[in-house]
Amino acid sequence: MQFSASITEVQQEEQVCFVVLDKTYFYPSSGGQPFDTGGINGIPVTNVMLRESDGAVLHVLETVPETEEITAVINWDRRFDHMQQHTGQHILSQAFIQLAGAQTVGFHLSDESVTIDLDQEKIDQSMIDEVENLANDVVWQNRPVVVRWATHEEAQSLPLRKIPQNGAEKLRLIDILAFDLTACGGTHVARTGEVGLIKIKKTESRNKNTRVHFSCGQRALTHYRLVNNVLNGLTTQLTTGAFELSDSITRLQTNEKESRRTVKRLQEQLDKMEAQELYQAGRKIGKNTLIAHTFSGEPHSKLRTIAGHLTKEEGVIVLLGSTGERTHLVFARSADGPGMMDELLQATFKALGAGSGGGSAAFAQGSAPTNDLQAVHMAIENTARQFVEEIAGIG
Repeated sequence: MQFSASITEVQQEEQVCFVVLDKTYFYPSSGGQPFDTGGINGIPVTNVMLRESDGAVLHVLETVPETEEITAVINWDRRFDHMQQHTGQHILSQAFIQLAGAQTVGFHLSDESVTIDLDQEKIDQSMIDEVENLANDVVWQNRPVVVRWATHEEAQSLPLRKIPQNGAEKLRLIDILAFDLTACGGTHVARTGEVGLIKIKKTESRNKNTRVHFSCGQRALTHYRLVNNVLNGLTTQLTTGAFELSDSITRLQTNEKESRRTVKRLQEQLDKMEAQELYQAGRKIGKNTLIAHTFSGEPHSKLRTIAGHLTKEEGVIVLLGSTGERTHLVFARSADGPGMMDELLQATFKALGAGSGGGSAAFAQGSAPTNDLQAVHMAIENTARQFVEEIAGIG
């Protein structure tokens, strides 16, 4: 957690520097486990990495310490969290081997999540539960977690999960007594009891593998606290017990779907009634009926629906507008009605001073910047008046 060392090398790059120490307990990012953080002479260590050329551990700082002799402090909360998660991963991976015959082919640990990827495409929930039970049994048995060393030749005769093909003369082995033996350079707890709890949160298919999301120790407690708070909040809101919550939510979803269908049906009836009222109030031009109307705050979709109902009648010309965050226009006519709706739309845009849209002779739509109700009403009425004059001129 705290140690003294000497700076042997400094590299300065823009606003950060890299410090190499004669010895260090900071863990660099490696093998799926993130780096340690902490401080060197009170200067925050923001990253720790290995230099590929010589394997030196680079400590990333914002400034260079003033003295070569330093005191370093490791962020123990972060380190212990990583120890819990990494040891829990070893236990969980071995439990999947023993019960499901599934090998771990990937491991990822971050501040937000920890996962393993298994070489099986699907693992059912009953097997997940059995694996979780076995893993936690091993935790609660408080077995020793011991570091051992072996040459590659010696490793051939040991029950290792996997023998890494690296260039090191000796392999660092993590031995969970009488349960799991694997080569690993990461940080681990001294006894499995320190892992506290292993909780599998969910699984998902990834290509032909299964990704297992889990948490251990403090993370598992934090996750449980979050889930429990949500559960208590929902049961209070729905005035139901935890075991009845699923049924209550299903009933709510069913009722909500039925309510949506009812609202949609009633809205359709209202739209038809509104369209009929507009038709009755429309201006008669010979055998044709002109309907010009401006709504306040109605969506574009409603204008299209009303226009669709109206143009089912013969000889109908519909000029509709609506104000709101945008000005919406929908111009349409019956198949036997007169007029070029796309031209009328452009004329209205001109009267409003802006707008974009288009269509055909029978149907056109578009929108313009926000305008007040009176301005849109006057623009549509002006277009309607010109249209009536054109029809009258044609005779």
